[in-house]
Amino acid sequence: MNVLEVRGLSKSFGGIQAVSDVSFDLGEGEFLALIGPNGAGKTTCFNMLNGYLKPDRGSVKLGGRELIGVKPRRIWRMGVGRTFQITETFRSMTVLENVQMALISHHRETGNLFSRATRMHVDKAMSLLETISMADYANRACSELAYGDLKRLELAVALAHEPKLLLMDEPTAGMAPSERIALMALTAEIVARERLSVIFTEHDMDVVFAHSHRIIVLNRGELIAEGTGDEIRANPHVQEVYLGGGTVFENTGATADA
Repeated sequence: MNVLEVRGLSKSFGGIQAVSDVSFDLGEGEFLALIGPNGAGKTTCFNMLNGYLKPDRGSVKLGGRELIGVKPRRIWRMGVGRTFQITETFRSMTVLENVQMALISHHRETGNLFSRATRMHVDKAMSLLETISMADYANRACSELAYGDLKRLELAVALAHEPKLLLMDEPTAGMAPSERIALMALTAEIVARERLSVIFTEHDMDVVFAHSHRIIVLNRGELIAEGTGDEIRANPHVQEVYLGGGTVFENTGATADA
């Protein structure tokens, strides 16, 4: 069952074709990596999937419903969540309060924030913090957290909105290698348990090959390859345009989970 169907997605800025005729599907519970060199069109593609950019042409359907022309907040309400390269949290609030705020927003209860916000959705917020192994951090201010912990918290905030599809734009950017492995292993566990569908962009190929079920490769706005980790490694077109020839990804020992 496909959660997302993308057909002929294209976007240009002046004379620059950022994304050209990109088509792919995403299944339920699939962990899909979107990779490519800098300037390949990955972020532009993301921004069209959740309504931040309107494509010049193409179709994006979530569960059969067209998203093109729908405002970003409405797309979010339809079940498309997103995390960003730079974490977005309320740093003066506690870890628990950040998740509570996300739950209050999800349930459209912002009208009563000031009188009882700290007492709302405590159990659910704690459950989400347990999911990301941060229950012990519940009463700590976000300003005190290490960067890797902020990334985990951002994941809990995204999950509070109960997304069908989660877009993760370079989720491990700025993290230490051990933190990258831990965050993506945690995300993979959540994908498997919740049947959540995820598309993520990533420059760390160890992360990509260790956890993605399938990989799609963009170059200069065009989709040039799609397949499993082994298929992408062996693809001569990817070897030529992604790393300039030679044996691609030869320094990583990671394998893709099918």
